[in-house]
Amino acid sequence: MSDLKATFEEAAQAATNLAKKPDNNAMLQLYAFYKQATVGDVQGSRPGFSDFIARAKYDAWSKVKGTTQDGAMQSYIDLVKKLQG
Repeated sequence: MSDLKATFEEAAQAATNLAKKPDNNAMLQLYAFYKQATVGDVQGSRPGFSDFIARAKYDAWSKVKGTTQDGAMQSYIDLVKKLQG
């Protein structure tokens, strides 16, 4: 396992144990970078207007479309470190 992947997995665990819950924008960024790192570019069609949460997640993930897996992992790690203070 690469150092980046190991650090990413540690950050993913740390994100579940943050002292303070991140705001919605930070939560969406975490979601987007995690999905981009683990799945790749956004898939499927955009959820309907009435499903606000799924639509927000889709839009956040779509914004990082084209980011490499390593780039997404590093962005996720950096964001978790920032949220930890």
